[in-house]
Amino acid sequence: MALSRVCWARAALWGSAVAPGPLVTRRLQLGRSGPAWRAPRSSKLHLSPKADVKNLISYVVTKTRAINGSYHRFLGRHFPRFYALYTTFTKGIQMLWADGKKARRIKADMWKQNLKFHQLSYREMEHLRQFRRDITKCLFVGLISIPPFANYLVFLLMYLFPRQLLVKHFWTPKQQIDFLDVYHGLRRQSHSEVLTHLRRASTFVSHEKLRRHLTDLCTKVQSGTHPTAQDVLALRDCFSTYPLGFSQLQASQMRALSQAMLLTPYLPPPLLRRRLKSHTIVIHQLDRALAKLGIGQLTAQEVKSACYLRGLNSTHIADDRCRAWLGEWLHISCSLKAIPGAATRKGHSIHLRGAQWVVADKTNGSNSGDR
Repeated sequence: MALSRVCWARAALWGSAVAPGPLVTRRLQLGRSGPAWRAPRSSKLHLSPKADVKNLISYVVTKTRAINGSYHRFLGRHFPRFYALYTTFTKGIQMLWADGKKARRIKADMWKQNLKFHQLSYREMEHLRQFRRDITKCLFVGLISIPPFANYLVFLLMYLFPRQLLVKHFWTPKQQIDFLDVYHGLRRQSHSEVLTHLRRASTFVSHEKLRRHLTDLCTKVQSGTHPTAQDVLALRDCFSTYPLGFSQLQASQMRALSQAMLLTPYLPPPLLRRRLKSHTIVIHQLDRALAKLGIGQLTAQEVKSACYLRGLNSTHIADDRCRAWLGEWLHISCSLKAIPGAATRKGHSIHLRGAQWVVADKTNGSNSGDR
């Protein structure tokens, strides 16, 4: 016991640490004197490496936000037009990215639950349909910017032609209203041609009562009178056989219907027929899902978007009138499912859609100053 005390005292005097056991090691204290054993420093005197990294990241983020805010204020004061475009483009990127994440989640749920497109809810179906159209437009812009130095030209073209090259996420609020009016004007140009084809085809309808009713409907629409849903549904038997059946449509008729539905009319007839078929089937599936959900569950913006998709320029019409028109559309569309036979349903769906688009044009003209 006395020997161990002597050893520990000797270690303290010479600045060495003695480990228990027969082997004794000495640690030299270079450049300083005093005992080797010291009490541990308090944790308040220094920070751990992890805390240092966190503080550094927080400092960088704070400074970056401050610099970004100063940059935005500088642009807003000195370059207001450029700042508006810059803000719109930034928000558009964020909204498009959010839409892509939502579409990916919906597709993952479809794969996990083994669901088809028509088995989704209305909002999920509409989101996928719209995102497919938007991403197709974005991919086209990406493809033309692949050649070297072509991206600078693409930026200039996007600035000069935002309606043709950009999706609605990158439009200003004023541009959204103006561009929707332009698209509806292009759609309205085809309605007279659709009516002309219907009137010509009515002479080849074998059933005398249906032929007379179709002629009266064309005359009523051309005079600006809005026909009822029963007037349209009474003609469904005309569109399952010659000359208005889907398989008997001519190329000029398909181009007019494609333009009325805001589809590209500059395609070969087989592709036009396929595009019309797929588009009208999607619209019919959306109608059934919307009827199941109920128009009352939609927001005002969703109602206007649904009406515009189906042919009504709803940007200048009140919400209650849009809901009434959409209810009439759903009454016609959902009545088609009672017709037996898949092929017959498709023929009715496509050509009755053309009649409905013309009716939508006349309704919009009477309610919105013929915009």
